Formats: sequence, structure tokens, C-alpha cells
Amino acid sequence: MDNNDQSESIILYEPEPNAKIVSQHQRTTEAKWTFWLLTAGISTTFGAAIPTGYNIGVINAPADFIKEWCNETIYETYGTVLSSDALDTFWAIVVSIFLIGGVVGSLGGAWVTDKLGRKRAYLGCGILLVLGGICFQFCRAVGSVELLLLGRILVGLAAGLTTSTVPMYLTELAPISLRGALGVFASIGVTGGVVVGQVMSLEEIFGTDELWQFALSFYVILVLTFFVPYHWLPESPKYLYVIRKKRDEAIYEIRRLGGKNAGDDYVKQQIEAMRGEDAPIGECEDHENERHKSNKRSIWSVLTDPTLTLPLILVCALQGGQQLSGINAVFFYSVSIFNSVGLSPTDAKFANLGAGCLNLFIAFFTPILMQRFNRRFLAILSCSMCAVFLFCLTFIVYFIEEVSWFSYASVIAVLLYITFYQIGLGPIPYFIGSELFEVGPRPAAMAMGSLSSWGCNFLVAMLFLTLQKAWGAFVFLPFTVTCVLLTILLRIYLPETRGRHISSIVPLVANGFQSKPLVPWT
Repeated sequence: MDNNDQSESIILYEPEPNAKIVSQHQRTTEAKWTFWLLTAGISTTFGAAIPTGYNIGVINAPADFIKEWCNETIYETYGTVLSSDALDTFWAIVVSIFLIGGVVGSLGGAWVTDKLGRKRAYLGCGILLVLGGICFQFCRAVGSVELLLLGRILVGLAAGLTTSTVPMYLTELAPISLRGALGVFASIGVTGGVVVGQVMSLEEIFGTDELWQFALSFYVILVLTFFVPYHWLPESPKYLYVIRKKRDEAIYEIRRLGGKNAGDDYVKQQIEAMRGEDAPIGECEDHENERHKSNKRSIWSVLTDPTLTLPLILVCALQGGQQLSGINAVFFYSVSIFNSVGLSPTDAKFANLGAGCLNLFIAFFTPILMQRFNRRFLAILSCSMCAVFLFCLTFIVYFIEEVSWFSYASVIAVLLYITFYQIGLGPIPYFIGSELFEVGPRPAAMAMGSLSSWGCNFLVAMLFLTLQKAWGAFVFLPFTVTCVLLTILLRIYLPETRGRHISSIVPLVANGFQSKPLVPWT
């Protein structure tokens, strides 16, 4: 029996579309966490997602020490003394080149995941992270600012590749009912990594003039440790079945991922779900989606396919809106807010770290939220409440000198904003592309979403300080408007994806802005 025959013998019938939707929804209670699901989630979280967040959070605290070293090294190497403005410009390049790397890495994610597979894409993240860490560790020993810049580029590439591929890899491993819970592991990792980076860069640990290179490279220990089980990690069954047409290998991985529950009935259910994404055009429920059914899709073909326009806008709006909601700006500004309450600069930094810990604490509950609450409800609630508290923060900061207790109100506004951000706008954008796109166009869509995220992150990083000086408290208004517009977009066009097979979601958004994704499905 050949590969195709073996897989086809598993399929005894192909239910009607509506029947399949109901049956998949009813089966969501059957799926359980298994050893390989947890191993893949933990390995990718600690091996790639946390290092990604780490490189975001670690660079700020030791900035003065690194800038001084850069100035001295440039003088020793090139005989040039940088002015204060020139040094600030150079440092802006050091910081922002990471974001540029994220943009490039995101674009490469589509090609890597289709060409090499989801698992090898994850390996690529690890290799880039280790190479970047080596550059950080030895840049000071060899006296090379070029090595520091190269390290920032490499970890930026790894970060872009991580955010565009790891959530997709995890959601393709998971059964439908655990798709959201496993998909948010990447979000938790990035959030946790920022906090770990902030901690390791404190002056009490590695954030000193003598040890800052250890702060920059410490994450490599996590990468090397949690890549140990890489050889045994499963490849995505959907990638094997739909893209590579390796049906027997896909069935083998389904059985491994399913553990004790992976009997013949379980395998049939999983194969049925994948067949829905690999159906011949003639068997498609919507005959207008011919190009949509291609197994491999380039970024250009996805961008020019009208049936994919709306879901692509939703993915890019969520990932870009995640950054344009101002989360990084709020964390930056929170230090001055805590100073206004009367905290010393050192205490304000620790209070800011506490806000990051709150962000991480709430993130730990997101797998439960994704299992028990609808994505649509959480996303709309998160965006709308973020808009409310950003507007409150604008109002409070503007009048903070006029009302004595407004300094405490500003702290409450920051903490409430962080809370509502993390229940929806923080985790959902990372994996929503895997729930709106079938296997073929999914890598390109995830890459474009990641590109939107890193691009908007770069925009905020470049413009925030300038706008803050020009607008003062009103710098938060653009973030408020972003959250309002995102709330409207999601309220009208985002379909519910929890517990639903992707083949039942795709037709809801296939007609662009004439789609009616809110048509009841139960």
C-alpha cells in the first residue's frame, strides 16, 4: 500500500459542510494536552519566543554604558570622536536595526516555512539567535561595533521569523479545541522575555559597565537548553499532508501528537479536517475560491487574490494595531508617570518592571481565556477598553498638575490598560492568521501580519519621542484612535473562529468588505 492509499483508507466518508462544522464543534471537548503538544509548546516558547522578547527588553537599561563603549571603540578604530547628537543617532541605529531585521525576517518566513517546513523554520530561529548571541558576547573582546550591529541584525531576523512561523507551527500541531491555547504560547513567551530582559539588565545583575555584554547574550543559555528536544519534535501534520503530500508521515505525527487518544476515530477526524483544506476545487463549497485552494501560495498571489483581501486586512490590522495601540509607548512613559507619584528614579524603574510583571501575570491566564471565551468577544473587549483607558490617560496626564490625586489615577489607568491589552490585543494577533487562512496561503498571510507588526513597531520607536515633545499628553490620542478604529473593524468583519474548522470560516470572509462574517454558524 502506498502513502496515498494508506491515508485514504483512514477516510470512510466526507460529511456535508454543515455537518462537519457541528461535529468538529462537538468534538472540542475530546482533545487533551499530550506530551508532544506540551513539549513543542515549551520548547518553542523558551527556545525562540522568550529570546525574542528578551532582545526587546534588554537594550534599554545598559544603554548609557553601551553608548560610551561605542564612542570609545569608534575613536580607537577610526580616530573619530562622535558628537552627542551623532552618538544618539548611532545608538538609534543600534536599537532600530533590530526592528528592521524583524521586518526582513517576517518577509522570509513565508518562503522558509513552505520550503523547509514549520519545524526547520523554528530551527532557523534558533541558529540566528545563537549567532546573534555570539556576536554580543565577543563584540567587546575584539573591539568591534560592527559585531554589535551584526548581532542586532541577526536577532532581529530571528524575531521576525519567530513571530511569523512559531504561532503557525503550534496552531497546526494542536487539535481545534486547543488551537488558541497553544497559539498564545508565543505571545506569553515574548511578553515574558521582555520582563526577563529587563531583570537581567538591572545594575544589580548584568546591567553594568563591565558586564553589559553578558546581559545581551544571556538568552543563548535558554536557546541551547530548550533546543535539546528539537530532533524529536513533530512536524506539522497539515504541512506534511497538504503541502508535501506525505500522507503516511502526517498520520504518524497525528498519532504521536494525539497520544493515548489517537485511535482510528481520532485520526479520521484529523484527516477529515485536513482534507477540508486540501479538497479539489470541484469539491469546494464555494466554487469562486479556485485560486484560494492552491496548496502553495506566494506573497504576491495572496496579496492579489480578492478572496483573501479581507482576512489579510484583519490579520495585518490586528498585528499592526497591536503595536499602534501604544503598549511600548505606555511602558516607556510609565517611568515618568511613576515619578510623578513621588517615586525616585530607581523606584520608578522597579515600578515599571512591576507593570511588566503584571502584563506577564495576566498573559499566563490567556491559554484558559482562549479555551473558554470567544476570540471575537475578547478582541473587541480588549480594543474598546484600551481605547477608553488611553483616552483617560491622556486626560489625566494633561491635567496632572492641576489635580493632586491625578498622579495616582494615572497609575491605575496604566495598570488597567495593560490588563485589558493582555486579554485580547496582546495574544490574539499572534495566531489569528492561522485561524483565518487555510494551509496554502497561511505562511504568506502570517508573514504579512508579522511584517505589519514589526513595521508599526519601528514607526512607534522612531516617532514617539518626537511626538511626545511636540504634543505632550496628547501623544496618546493616535493610539486611542487606532484602538477605536480597530474595534469598529473587528465588530463588523471579524468572524468567530474558536472551535471551528477553517474550511467553515474561509467562505465568511471570501467576498471582501461585502462579506457577512457574522452569519450565525451554530
